[in-house]
Amino acid sequence: LNIIKTQGDKITNLSFEKMEGKGFFVKELEEALLSKEVDLAVHSLKDLMTTMPEGLELSAVGFRADSREALLIREESFDLDQPLFTKAGGTIGSSSVRRQSQITMISPDLKIVDLRGNVPTRVNKLRNKEYDAIIIAHAGIKRLDLDLSGIKLKLLDIDHFYPAPAQGILGIQTCSDHQEINKIVKTLDDPMARMQTRLERGLLARFDGGCQLPLGVYSTIDGDKLGLESVMGIRKDNLWTGLVRSSVTGTDPDKLVEEAYLELTKAE
Repeated sequence: LNIIKTQGDKITNLSFEKMEGKGFFVKELEEALLSKEVDLAVHSLKDLMTTMPEGLELSAVGFRADSREALLIREESFDLDQPLFTKAGGTIGSSSVRRQSQITMISPDLKIVDLRGNVPTRVNKLRNKEYDAIIIAHAGIKRLDLDLSGIKLKLLDIDHFYPAPAQGILGIQTCSDHQEINKIVKTLDDPMARMQTRLERGLLARFDGGCQLPLGVYSTIDGDKLGLESVMGIRKDNLWTGLVRSSVTGTDPDKLVEEAYLELTKAE
């Protein structure tokens, strides 16, 4: 097991919008794969770019955890009467433009402050009273089995606060020419998660966007019927002014992606 620190892990004093390039949490892992330093890399799929370097492939996706967002609130700042359960005028931590756009539309009185660091670091910042609340992926909390004693946890309904594309899904990346490893890894692929990935990351790819696109999306599968729900934040003069929503159903994943893309871009 090789633990690799990425640019996104090391640079914690800048918001994502101010950092150069893309793939802040994956570049160093992909370089390790290409140099044969490692045989496979495990990613949180929402961090992986929709295009990857030549010679690499996504050999397996699956192990999807709860894709909902978790709102963590200090007890003294908890208010059930507020839209996001945080006291009026409070501070909420997030560096994600997707989260920021939805927070602004749901609870415009909250002050959004940049929040960086890994999940335990973010929780510690909340405990240290740097924020009244923070929003993070519930999957990260569950997988790390974090101690949240003294903190209020509210899970946000998926159709009320949209997650990132493929949030909660793990992806295993390998070198295309490593046939022995690929044969083993491909047995871990989950067909349902693969279809959800195709839908959710397909829409992300249609925008040619990375993790700093204000796109929230989730998919549903019921037999051969597919559903794709999405939302895009609208920003003018550096202010969030609204959200455009799309809801499409059908059986052809590529057609659904295109329909959703056209609906989300109508307001541009």
